[in-house]
Amino acid sequence: VAVLGTEKGNDTESRIRHNFGMARPEGYRKARRIMELAGRFGLPILSFVDTAGAFPGIEAEARGQAEAIARSIEACLEAPVPFVATIIGEGGSGGAIALASADRILMLEHSIYSVISPEGCASILWRDASEAPTAAEAMKLTAEDLLRLN
Repeated sequence: VAVLGTEKGNDTESRIRHNFGMARPEGYRKARRIMELAGRFGLPILSFVDTAGAFPGIEAEARGQAEAIARSIEACLEAPVPFVATIIGEGGSGGAIALASADRILMLEHSIYSVISPEGCASILWRDASEAPTAAEAMKLTAEDLLRLN
């Protein structure tokens, strides 16, 4: 099998070293290469995702973050082999979608998966990030909610 994964770290030092699980453009390009290689060799793909999203820095945008994410999503969707993604913690924003647009998406019981954070959603809808709990409830981003919605 081919395995993709993000690593957040488990203490402050390791989280800083792993950029809190937020990939840069190079990480999405590497994931795409692995998906294409798996397709060529007929290897099923397993993806393990725990990220708040892609790295938001200006230098990442300068190196083509949006394009790298888009091409990674495209590679996920075009993979000619079975592809199973598991959200093992946080599956946030396009950064998670770029690694989890799979044939099957599994989620651990207390994980979340959403295209935007509750804080970001609240800031857009109510112009107030303190409305994040209301947004989170409306967004239905937990494993239990998503299972209920099929």
